[in-house]
Amino acid sequence: MKPIRVLVVDDSAAVRQTMKEVLESDPGIQVCATACDPFVAVERIKEEIPDVITLDVEMPRMDGLTFLERLMAQHPIPVVICSSLTEAGSKTALAALELGAVEVITKPKVGTPQFLQESRIRICDAVKSAAHARVRGRRPAPPPLKAQPKLTADAVLPKPTSRAMMQTTEKVVAVGASTGGTEALKRFLQAMPVHSPGIIIVQHMPEKFTAQFAERLDGLCAISVKEAEDGDSVIPGRALIAPGNRHMLLKRSGARYHVELRDAPLVSRHRPSVDVLFRSTARYAGANAVGVIMTGMGDDGARGMLEMKEAGAWNIAQDEESCVVFGMPQEAIKHGGVDQVMPLDRIAAEIVRRCR
Repeated sequence: MKPIRVLVVDDSAAVRQTMKEVLESDPGIQVCATACDPFVAVERIKEEIPDVITLDVEMPRMDGLTFLERLMAQHPIPVVICSSLTEAGSKTALAALELGAVEVITKPKVGTPQFLQESRIRICDAVKSAAHARVRGRRPAPPPLKAQPKLTADAVLPKPTSRAMMQTTEKVVAVGASTGGTEALKRFLQAMPVHSPGIIIVQHMPEKFTAQFAERLDGLCAISVKEAEDGDSVIPGRALIAPGNRHMLLKRSGARYHVELRDAPLVSRHRPSVDVLFRSTARYAGANAVGVIMTGMGDDGARGMLEMKEAGAWNIAQDEESCVVFGMPQEAIKHGGVDQVMPLDRIAAEIVRRCR
């Protein structure tokens, strides 16, 4: 199998070298070229068209957003945004996602061995996801890549030993998404009415970015949207998005649903993990829940969705045609946890109908 060829675009020589070392630590990835700015990147693309581009957003001569917009219009190639953990960087990275970038990663930096290992996993996985993403004008995606061993939700929350509580009138919607999920979630949440059931969401995204993402959605949707804080209540008319780099669990105290945030190992190669959210939803909401699995690479959420179904929940998967990457929904279907498969634009209406 040919390795995924990556063009690294960043004005910092140190970052370019670090990215090359991180990416090429995975035998399935090859850095075919580097560029210090978009003008040099154009010349590199003329020499060899890469499978994926990692792109800085703040560069001299031409900023990353301008280059991305022109690239998507003239020669679409999957782009992973490489950004710093700043408020300005987060806003710019989210704007890049709206222009067609498929993933956001944080710039690698020196840290503990655990941090460096997790950073390597996230960066390499983001590039692999991008290589499989549907981008306008792209050739067919390469065959699926074998994932490395990963932890399950057992690392955060033990599997329940008994069936969840009996059904009540209070409903909860649990949603998981990854590559392509920012746009999918925007369309989904914009379609949800103001009196919709409480929604809890895991979108694979670095820390600092989820707050800006939630703030952006809050201004676009009829329901309120916020980055979850530990202890936040899950209430009708509000969506809570798990903060980057923290697992989010659903809990119940009497008749009140709330979320709990935890620092724990990567689960299914992610933190936050959809499997962790879905397992906790199975345990504490049971038949009161509706599960939704959206576009994304890998199998995070597949096992948790099956546990939700076994606890009595009704589960929906986004269909292949409307996905940027069909990996996560496809794996959930294979595991037997999905009740319905439908286009993205029909999911909100189906949830409203089932939660009446």
